Amino acid sequence: MDGVELEILWSNLIGVVTERAKALQRIAFSPIVREAGDLACALFDQRGRMVAQANTGTPGHINSLAFAGAHLVREFAGQCEPGDVLITNDPWLSAGHFFDITTLTPIFNGDRLIAYIGSTIHHTDIGGYGIGAGARDVHEEGLWIPPLKLYERGTPNPVLHAMIRRNVRTPDAVFGDLAAQVSSGQAAAEHLIALCERHGLTDIEALSDEIISRSEEATRAAIRKLKPGTYHGESSFDVPGGEVITLKTAVTVDAESGGILVDFTGSSMQTTTGINVVLNYTHAYATFAIRSCLNPDLPNNTGSLAPITLQAPEGSIINCRYPAPVNARHVVGMYVPMPILKALYQVLPERVLAEGSGAVWTIQIGGRKADGQNFTSSMFNYSGGMGARAEKPGPSATCYPTGVAAVPVEILEAAMPIVFDRKELRRGSGGAGRTPGGDGQIIAFHMNTQDPWMLNAVPSRLNMGPEGLGGGEPGQAGRFLVNGASVSQARKLNMEPGDQVVLETPGGGGFGPAA
Repeated sequence: MDGVELEILWSNLIGVVTERAKALQRIAFSPIVREAGDLACALFDQRGRMVAQANTGTPGHINSLAFAGAHLVREFAGQCEPGDVLITNDPWLSAGHFFDITTLTPIFNGDRLIAYIGSTIHHTDIGGYGIGAGARDVHEEGLWIPPLKLYERGTPNPVLHAMIRRNVRTPDAVFGDLAAQVSSGQAAAEHLIALCERHGLTDIEALSDEIISRSEEATRAAIRKLKPGTYHGESSFDVPGGEVITLKTAVTVDAESGGILVDFTGSSMQTTTGINVVLNYTHAYATFAIRSCLNPDLPNNTGSLAPITLQAPEGSIINCRYPAPVNARHVVGMYVPMPILKALYQVLPERVLAEGSGAVWTIQIGGRKADGQNFTSSMFNYSGGMGARAEKPGPSATCYPTGVAAVPVEILEAAMPIVFDRKELRRGSGGAGRTPGGDGQIIAFHMNTQDPWMLNAVPSRLNMGPEGLGGGEPGQAGRFLVNGASVSQARKLNMEPGDQVVLETPGGGGFGPAA
């Protein structure tokens, strides 16, 4: 395909999915989507291959969506009609927990299926336990939606809609977000059809072949430049309840084929709390870490992901077996890049970063408003400091690797009776080094209520600060305080009026010995 023509078509595809992702973010009900950007949007060809992703979204959602979309295409092959919308939140088929619902819209030009547009977003509520880690198996965690049709020929599936509405605490918000996903998919379909007609394309299959093959070859070419061999990395961190999790990686670079194998053998086994990770989510953050070091400017699609393969023992913390609880899977999943980066330090020392705070600290609150109405908040989160880079300090209070933003305190205070007393950088919490790690932050809040309330909090690294790299010093561990007392429990906390919560998130590790 002519290079100029390809670039024009490619930029148009990116425009279609990015515009739809931003529209989805603008009209979503859930603050974690609307304000923090906890979403993904991608275009798939007829064979279920992810061709293009939006320029906004989180790696955990985007790369998991590649698997979810491919599965839904296979599951409903030959069964789709104009007006259908497919749906699932199966943790093992999509993004790892029930809160992340994936929808996939088949795009028809007349009676001809030409592509699919998909999105995954974090929903306010899905019933069950909530966002915390306290459930004992996956069935306690909420409503499980197998691969189904949310809409059939443009008509809502009445049974499925009724099941969802009756099983969630905030049905208006959940259906508002589902409507945002469906409408953004419909608009993307119209834009893609117009693009094909404008350029005389009957479908995007030839364009998809060109994009995916070029992306794969460019990724393999970047890998072939690396020194071949097997490199090891290991990270340990404490999770809610005080349990210490260890992730071990052996990263094998095959410079001949241009492939990389990441083997997690030796990592901790799955646990009884909801921090277990499905392989899709592990793959999402592992490939993100590697591709960020290779050539982050390359398109992210099925082709660029193909040269990177994973192995993880079934039943391990990062490839858990059913019916393991998974609702707080981000607590471990967002640490997946850390041992990989330590391994790649031996190959690309100038392109990696030291350990950071890892998982965002997620909070969910439930209680009663002054008018007596019960409420359950959407998840909101706070980050610690990023690890330092070879030539630059680590950014403070910045989410790595997820990249989500914090929901502004003004939005939270407007949505529920919460009052923030402090929100400031935790100065000096980043580790010293030739380049220092980023600082964490301090957040203090209480509830303006006369009734007891519920707190779901998932902090990590309360005992073990992030390690430095290449002689850098570790960052400070975090602190989670209720009325001045340290708390680390993998369950909901029953709170009283007047209780104050203080979060002091960890600092990032330093890079290189300090002068």
